[in-house]
Amino acid sequence: MAASLGAHEVMELHEILTKTIDGINHFQLYRPHVKDQQLGTILDNQLRFMIQEYNNMVQAVSQQGRSESIPYRTIKNVSPTYGLKSPLPQAPNTSANELDDRDVASGMLGFHKASATLKMIGALEMADPSLRRMMQQSAINCSEQAYETWSYMNQKGYYQVPTMKDMTTQTMINGFTATNMGQMGQMGQMS
Repeated sequence: MAASLGAHEVMELHEILTKTIDGINHFQLYRPHVKDQQLGTILDNQLRFMIQEYNNMVQAVSQQGRSESIPYRTIKNVSPTYGLKSPLPQAPNTSANELDDRDVASGMLGFHKASATLKMIGALEMADPSLRRMMQQSAINCSEQAYETWSYMNQKGYYQVPTMKDMTTQTMINGFTATNMGQMGQMGQMS
């Protein structure tokens, strides 16, 4: 009997599903510490979506079905705030009872960043095209959830965006120039 999944696929799926369970469990642990209604809504929506996405993955893998990945619908028209405005010093909490909205949001953001990376790496190991697309979409979903969380943190001043002097920024950006790819293609044809 021929194998239906490759070894790398199985190992990556195991890691991704385990990490997803960990994330769901962590979000449930975070919930009682949330005070801000906006953060509570974000956490609840993301948690519901994570559970739905996990169930879709399990269904697709266990039944070798072609379950479609659903894109995460995130906030629109975000205007990030750039620059540092008196950032508060940070230190670890001395007790779990000290967890606040910043801690919760930071934990959510860290989870989504790590999961996006893990899922994209997993997608690169998938031989099955359907599983590959599911992992790619799931990585994008984590990216969208991370940005939603980051936007909340930025709005509240928890995650500030340092900037450089305009001259430094322009010097770095202007250090690149486009190339004429048509000429490169012709060079390849001459070989």
